[in-house]
Amino acid sequence: MSQARTIWITLGLMLFLVVLPLVLREDTNQMPNTNARRLVIYTPHSESIRREFAEAFAEYWEKQHKEKVYIDWRSPGGTSEIRLVLDASYKAADEEKRPGIGADIFFGGGEPDFANQSKKGRLVPLKLFDKHPEWFGKDGAIPEIYTGERLYAKDKTWISSCLSRFGICYNPIRLKYLDLPEPKTWNELMNPKLYGMIALADPTKSGSVARAFELIVQAEMQKSLEDPALKDLPEKERLARGWKNGLKVLQGLAANARYFADASTKIPLDIADGNAVAGMCVDYYGKAFANQVNKTEVRLKWIAPINGTTVSGDPIAVLRGTSEPELAQAFVEYVLSPAGQALWNSAPGTPGGPKRRELYRPPVRRDTFPIGTGKPAPDSPYVFGEYQTYRPELTAASFGTLRRFVRVMCIDNHEELKSAWEAIIEAGMPADAIAALQDFSTLPYRDGGKGDPELDNSDPLVSAQRMSQLGIIFRENYKRAEALARAHSSKKP
Repeated sequence: MSQARTIWITLGLMLFLVVLPLVLREDTNQMPNTNARRLVIYTPHSESIRREFAEAFAEYWEKQHKEKVYIDWRSPGGTSEIRLVLDASYKAADEEKRPGIGADIFFGGGEPDFANQSKKGRLVPLKLFDKHPEWFGKDGAIPEIYTGERLYAKDKTWISSCLSRFGICYNPIRLKYLDLPEPKTWNELMNPKLYGMIALADPTKSGSVARAFELIVQAEMQKSLEDPALKDLPEKERLARGWKNGLKVLQGLAANARYFADASTKIPLDIADGNAVAGMCVDYYGKAFANQVNKTEVRLKWIAPINGTTVSGDPIAVLRGTSEPELAQAFVEYVLSPAGQALWNSAPGTPGGPKRRELYRPPVRRDTFPIGTGKPAPDSPYVFGEYQTYRPELTAASFGTLRRFVRVMCIDNHEELKSAWEAIIEAGMPADAIAALQDFSTLPYRDGGKGDPELDNSDPLVSAQRMSQLGIIFRENYKRAEALARAHSSKKP
């Protein structure tokens, strides 16, 4: 066989391997139509959610207005990446005196992300509040606040489209093998027997994950405030103790962690496959993956930790400067309508439900039940669960601080933390080594729950310098803790 023929065969095989997946792939997008009106939507939502809502709204709009609509989805990553895109785009638009950025809607993410965009004047008031006042108020289908979490903005620039809860997903088979009970609280994941077996997500990549870490800290603060044994202490001191205990939980979870994933979808898959035993996971990922893998045996379960999470909203908003204000407002109204809400938790194939896959999301409307059932879903957050009540005055101002602090304390120094924790376990948990590990004196609780002024500084150089400084401090703490633990081990007979 000639060299030229070999090269052509090789190139042909390579082309075949590239083209084959494209040929066999199911079409997952609307096809753009030159006569269609276009909506540009930034979203971290999954492909399944994008497709179901795009097709359902397009059908609804064409039926009502005899016009075609094309949804142009923009998904640069999680909410953190979308935030960076919006920041850069609006900065350029402001400098060039343009009203908008060529996008119409922001759909999906955490409340802090939308509150931040609203504060910067990038969201416009939603017309559905005036058009459908019966949806709101004390007896309305959509509560303003639930479990302490705000479900729509005071200035009516954003509204939650569905609900979510961060919780624990775990492999019951692996836990039984380790002779451990199925967990009910975050603290149980700090068990030394779970060293190297916990899977966590990176809070710097997702505002929702960062909120979950904030809730863990706040839960410990609320425990300290309610602890009868501490009732004689000033409130400030009880809050400071709870703050420190919360940081201990975050650090303890990280010490047992195999990794901090960039993508939350990795966690339930690894747990179901037995590569991790338990981890942090949002409800819809846990339930969706459990439905996929629990065919012959139960390999994955998801629970909301008792008094360890809240029911938070997943918002939607219209962006300032939209070129399609009527269509953008109509899309938001459709998502919040009974028809749009039914897509979130109805079985696929039911009339009015999703066409292909169940989305496993609790709708924000209390009056929306899975199609054909006439009653709340078995795990409706409005009916079931023991949730904590979020108190923003305790930790909301520390949101950015905690996000960055977890980065330097747990992620940047993860190998040093794991090494120290392993040495402490082997040494029998000596108190002096644990004290060195849990030295949080560099980040005390501040009055009013304020964040660290340098970590949260608007000057990125100042913030980076503070992160570097804290990183060095914790690296030294972990080395000292490991040295103390190994000194204890060397004295064992």
